Amino acid sequence: MTDNLTRRWYVVQTHPHAELKAATHLVRQGFETYLPRYLKRRSHARRIEQVAVPLFPRYLFVAIDTTVQQWRCIHSTLGVARLIAHGDSPTPLEDQVIEGLKHREDEAGLVQLEPKLDFVPGDNIRVLSGAFEACLGLCESITDRDRVAILLDFLGRKVRIVLNAATVAAA
Repeated sequence: MTDNLTRRWYVVQTHPHAELKAATHLVRQGFETYLPRYLKRRSHARRIEQVAVPLFPRYLFVAIDTTVQQWRCIHSTLGVARLIAHGDSPTPLEDQVIEGLKHREDEAGLVQLEPKLDFVPGDNIRVLSGAFEACLGLCESITDRDRVAILLDFLGRKVRIVLNAATVAAA
């Protein structure tokens, strides 16, 4: 059993798309891991779905007490490309990094990201996909993280529609 006072967090680089595999095998070896994930909107075959994906593709975090645990075996763990190190010893992270990420998690354990919209209410915007693709409109309001209310000129009059924020951009 390791002491939480001497245990630190380190960064593991994984092989492409092998974050879960690496985390599973590290846990089997007795290491605590942390793989922050978020919901990403993915469109495929005219369907839009939300899937949980790693926040940092090809990276995860592992807690190690270097005074007690045999950490060199991490290098040969399935899914692991390397343990980030400076010279011969692994490079620890500041505890605030992991605490900050965990603080932003929701009840499902997913990190909540701030929306990054490149427009504000009153800006002209263009619809990128869907039934109103290529139409120009005026951003009326941003209703929540994923929805935008738009005023479109449609058949000679202003029509208010609400669209997914991912389907519009600043004009």
